[in-house]
Amino acid sequence: MADWKEKYMHQLLNAFSFGLTSGVITALGMLVGLYSATSSRLAVVAGIIIMAIADGLADAAGMHLAEESEMENGKAKHTHNEVWVSTIFTFIAVGGSIITFAVPVLLLPLEEAIAVGILWGVLILVLFNYYSARMKREEPLKPIIEHLLLAAFVIIVSYFAGIFVGNLLG
Repeated sequence: MADWKEKYMHQLLNAFSFGLTSGVITALGMLVGLYSATSSRLAVVAGIIIMAIADGLADAAGMHLAEESEMENGKAKHTHNEVWVSTIFTFIAVGGSIITFAVPVLLLPLEEAIAVGILWGVLILVLFNYYSARMKREEPLKPIIEHLLLAAFVIIVSYFAGIFVGNLLG
């Protein structure tokens, strides 16, 4: 097992970091956007579950193609197995991170669940960026701020997009 882990560590870290960040930011946008458009628990939960599957598969396919496309000295940079490890772990990281946002929506009143979901996403981004920066022996504040600003931008745009769609179709 240690040999497998060592052999594929690069793919695992890339897939996990991409998948976790993509999943959290996607979930935050979906959560806030569907809530502001519909105020419907059913719409929010359905959106989270569908997005976990659809975005997880889409990101995994994108990672698969990106890994296959990487070249080094005129040859493929990654083996067939490395490409598939990246693909599978991207799906797990994206889908798994998104699906966690369904828990507060199922357990709490919807308005509270949205606030808890936002706090949950912020916590994940802060902890992951802190851990990632420390692994690279870098100062964690810059990547934490960058990713929180990106998440805030997605939340704000999704909120207003949801209101717009809700007013347009509601």
